[in-house]
Amino acid sequence: MPLELADEAVRITTELVRIDSTNVGDGSGPCEFEAAQYVLGLLREVGLEPEYVEPAPRRSSLVVRIPGADRTRPGLILHGHLDVVPADAADWSHDPFAGDVVDGVLYGRGAVDMKDMVGMMLANLRHLVTNHVTPPRDIVFAFLADEEAGGVWGAEWIVRNRPELFAACSEAISEVGGYSITLQPADGGPATRSYLLQTAEKGYAWMRLRATGRAGHGSVPNDENAIVRLAEAIVRIDAHDWGIDLIAPVITLFDHVSEVTGVPWSADDPAAFLPQLGGARQFVAGTLANTANLTTLLAGKKTNVIPGVAEASIDCRFLPGSDDTVLSTLRELAGDDVELIVDRMVPPLDVPQTGPLVEAIAAAIDAEDPGAQVVPYCLSAGTDNKALGELGIHGYGFAPLQLPADLDFAPLFHGVDERVPLDAIRFGARVLQRIIATC
Repeated sequence: MPLELADEAVRITTELVRIDSTNVGDGSGPCEFEAAQYVLGLLREVGLEPEYVEPAPRRSSLVVRIPGADRTRPGLILHGHLDVVPADAADWSHDPFAGDVVDGVLYGRGAVDMKDMVGMMLANLRHLVTNHVTPPRDIVFAFLADEEAGGVWGAEWIVRNRPELFAACSEAISEVGGYSITLQPADGGPATRSYLLQTAEKGYAWMRLRATGRAGHGSVPNDENAIVRLAEAIVRIDAHDWGIDLIAPVITLFDHVSEVTGVPWSADDPAAFLPQLGGARQFVAGTLANTANLTTLLAGKKTNVIPGVAEASIDCRFLPGSDDTVLSTLRELAGDDVELIVDRMVPPLDVPQTGPLVEAIAAAIDAEDPGAQVVPYCLSAGTDNKALGELGIHGYGFAPLQLPADLDFAPLFHGVDERVPLDAIRFGARVLQRIIATC
């Protein structure tokens, strides 16, 4: 007997977690090939033949379109990535690729980022086909490679080389929003749940500081030492106060939480309000200002040789509307003897907080969790929605999960003992089914 849709989402998610699809960022390692073959098998099992693309060895993506009842309407894309970040089994309480289930919770790399959503998508896709269900408009299901390294061999490659796969689509749904936060009123009233809808993402720039100086012998005084010049630039950048910059989705979220809890927030010190946000506080903390973090250092080869060049890497995350300001500020802070080299820069996203799709999402949540509300927010990180934005597609983050009130959710992304309750996957599969049926 076929599994009920929600249970099939659990089965598929568990089996996906057991496939090591680690993306280390340089093309080595397992990558997405085995996971993509698994997805291909599930689709062929119900008579589908998706577009399979592999622009580099083992960098595999699949795209399939389900025709809708009204093909004059722009289509909706549901997309999820198949790759995961590395996991060191020695740090985990469960093997990150064993797919262990303990007390109704699935442990494993990718459990929340984002094989749970992929499992929900696949269960719904198979349900549509096997039950001969026609959605209101075209639905494009995309299972993508390389998101964890910027999507160069996945969403970005398809957008720039096979854009026809997303033709006539206007909106998309993917990670990271959709999860619930539990809000407790200050007066002791009953707690309520709200579900975060990701309507904005910070942009990112991966850059290098390259300091030059006079190479020389380590025993000779040197007032043009490249390492010292680099260090001085690092200190200036690290000490820089970017100031508070609150964009519309952040303000909307804070106002909503304040209304529910009865706890006021102040634009002068928004960080003080973060504890009210439960499992979302870590994601939201990064959306209050622009950031620039130093991540790697490279200089010298020998103790007694002063190098002529020294480099450091910067991971810069910037809010919508601040692209030019961030770059000019970093160049000024770097100084005259340090070059700022931009290796990769991807703009932020900021899509409408209202509209028919948002209404369909809110209605689906209300049907499965009566009285719960959907509220916009900004993600401090990035998703493949950025690549789809190049085609004018409005991408939303909404991978629906009803979570326990005490689960600190945001640190599970890329964290040790990544895990997701099975009931949360079942809930999400049902919500996604309702969205597909009413979008």
